Amino acid sequence: MRILVVEDEPLLADAVAKWLRGEAHAVDVVHDGGAALERLGVHDYDVVVLDRDLPVVHGDDVCRSLAGTSEARVLMLTAAAEIDDRVAGLAMGADDYLPKPFAFRELSARVGALGRRSRPAAPPILQRGDILLDPHLRQVYRKGRYVPLSRKEFAVLTELLRADGAAVSAEHLLEKAWDEHADPFTNAVRMTILKLRRKLGDPPVVVTEPGVGYRIP
Repeated sequence: MRILVVEDEPLLADAVAKWLRGEAHAVDVVHDGGAALERLGVHDYDVVVLDRDLPVVHGDDVCRSLAGTSEARVLMLTAAAEIDDRVAGLAMGADDYLPKPFAFRELSARVGALGRRSRPAAPPILQRGDILLDPHLRQVYRKGRYVPLSRKEFAVLTELLRADGAAVSAEHLLEKAWDEHADPFTNAVRMTILKLRRKLGDPPVVVTEPGVGYRIP
């Protein structure tokens, strides 16, 4: 998934981003509400991990601006754990609420649940032909053989399997599997596809549709 982390404490923001990247997500990080609104106007995020008490533009205002204008799901973070605070956050448009301090495993579970709601529901196990992908365990098998993949390869394969046979453009893969630092003119997608084909073995399963993208028929 493409995730935006909005947190004004740099150490916490970096720790959250590192953890989520370790789960094969593409993660962008900003430290104030104004920068968050700028990013949200440019990129199509699946989930926004949003601290409530932000400088420049308050997290409440960022959340309100997303309500009804974006398909991104909002996980609001706050040091306030009172019921009234949680109710207020949900009332202004947040999809879920996580008080600080929190366990990263719980963060992962909540982000994953929101991600499943941000687009059409997908089965818990993605499968096409003899390829099986378990998003929860982050494992891939072909013909029963375990296939070790890098985080980017796993993210790209996930998008291809979710497409259910339809072609997926390189632009879409770049948007979902890489962060904002990726060069839009890079050949990273093509190189990742080449590595993915090699690891998945013969016969090749990832087909190139010239001028359109890639698909698994």
